[in-house]
Amino acid sequence: MGGQYAINAAAQYPDKVAAAASVYGVSLVTDAEDSPHLAARKAKGELYFACAERDAYAPIEMVRELDADLRANKINAEVELYPDADHGFAFPERPAFHKVSAERHWARLHALFARNLPGQ
Repeated sequence: MGGQYAINAAAQYPDKVAAAASVYGVSLVTDAEDSPHLAARKAKGELYFACAERDAYAPIEMVRELDADLRANKINAEVELYPDADHGFAFPERPAFHKVSAERHWARLHALFARNLPGQ
């Protein structure tokens, strides 16, 4: 599920979604009602945002704004910046593939779900 959709699902079903992740999500902070930064405030589960250092769809200023907003609102979330990575870093088929970041993001996702979905 796309990052912003996962976060919005966590907000829409807070008692059913224990964890959600956004991997190089787009438009993370907007004026829209369904902006991921606003949706995160309604979620109860743990949230994780993996952001590429170079991303035209979520520029570094937006990532910093997202992180500041989540912290200010005491949301159970982590925003992690992946240095030297571009939007699309996780898929080997894409020109933006970045092996170190891809491996790290998979480790972070597995840990997130292991913490929140024991026995799955």
